[in-house]
Amino acid sequence: MFLPVIMAGGSGTRLWPVSREHYPKQFCSLVGDGTMLQQTVGRLSGLDRQEPLLICNEEHRFLAAEQLRLAGIENSPLILEPVGRNTAPAIALAAIEATRDGSDPLLLVMPADHLIQDIAAFHAGLAKAEALAGEGRLVTFGIVPKTPETGFGYIRRGAPLGSEGFSVAGFEEKPDLATAKAYLAAGDCYWNSGMFMFRASAYLDEMRKHAPAILQACEQAMAHPQTDSQFIRPDRAAFEACPSDSIDYAVMEKTDRAAVVPLDAGWNDIGSWSAIWDAMDKDADGNALSGDILQVGSKNSIVAAEKRLVALVGVEDLVVIETADAVLVARRDAVQQVKQIVEKLKTLGRSEYVDHRKVYRPWGHYDSIDVGDRHQVKRITVKPGAKLSVQKHHHRAEHWVVVRGTAKVLKGEETILLSENQSTYIPLGEIHALENPGKIPLELIEVQSGSYLGEDDIVRFEDRYGRA
Repeated sequence: MFLPVIMAGGSGTRLWPVSREHYPKQFCSLVGDGTMLQQTVGRLSGLDRQEPLLICNEEHRFLAAEQLRLAGIENSPLILEPVGRNTAPAIALAAIEATRDGSDPLLLVMPADHLIQDIAAFHAGLAKAEALAGEGRLVTFGIVPKTPETGFGYIRRGAPLGSEGFSVAGFEEKPDLATAKAYLAAGDCYWNSGMFMFRASAYLDEMRKHAPAILQACEQAMAHPQTDSQFIRPDRAAFEACPSDSIDYAVMEKTDRAAVVPLDAGWNDIGSWSAIWDAMDKDADGNALSGDILQVGSKNSIVAAEKRLVALVGVEDLVVIETADAVLVARRDAVQQVKQIVEKLKTLGRSEYVDHRKVYRPWGHYDSIDVGDRHQVKRITVKPGAKLSVQKHHHRAEHWVVVRGTAKVLKGEETILLSENQSTYIPLGEIHALENPGKIPLELIEVQSGSYLGEDDIVRFEDRYGRA
């Protein structure tokens, strides 16, 4: 059996306003059913494999664990990167963890944010890769190109390796259009998918040859990791000292064991809104529409409406993305510049690049309905059996009104139960906690008032999720 290694890092800034720092694209539903991570797990169904090992950052740990649970995977291990160091170190962490018990599995390395539409072709490609990886090869998957794409790197194939694939003659950088057309015409070049299969020891051996500083830092980081339930935390100081590099630059372009398996499986890296337009079903006018949308005389546009009616009249080649707190309007050929809007939001100190109006927490989520200078109104949803931390605030008081379910409330020395239409008041400085003891989601309205309403005005005394 092989071990899937799913890389769920990254921020997906080109897919703002749906993808945000605390809720990036791999956790979003963009094309088809389920989130990108759930689809990645789902396409492994029916294969002889171990439960996947997922790599993400600390901030996304509960979000990733919950999405794996919804995909039917309860206790799969998650390696939490303390900082981002690109793909070569991330995969090294996974390979070290995979060999900790003395085993040496084949690793299938997959980004969590790709779309693959032909699952049968994908599985057939995996079978070919398994044969080559079992012989000690480091296998990459080359996407059979349909167009002269300038946004991808290319892999040039070499001599055939039986019927399974080819040796790698070279890796090519993202080309200009003329070069991309030449690659397409030659027929011996593939798009670089960023997916790999190899034995864990083979990858570590090649790291030792070609990127020893990276491997040494990763070995130190994983020498005594902290474990908490399913979470594995490498040593922060050791990993921060690790050089940052991609697997292509650090290993694949240098090893003499590289192989490529061609893959024609409806692959898309979902890297921009135009890529999503390519992947979506369209109406007779070439529009890809999602949500409450009316259009008259509009063509070749992608429109997604989350909260409100969106109407288009007489426009072409547009991207219109509506969320609860932001609207993006762009030309389809300019979507690579969306990340510049995200940079401007950062420079201005605005929160829209970080969070949605709806913010997910390990206990559930909240939606900021209204915000003023000295007040904030939230709709809070707590999952059955979940509990917020025992805490207090220095700068705000809170008033809670239950609209659905049952709330178990700690207020100082008192514990009370509240049902629908009942309320309570939490004075400034009062130690308190909120818990859902019931079998259905608890929904309540919280009205905060005070001189400062930031999420960092929380002093935690007890937290079942390990938050400071």
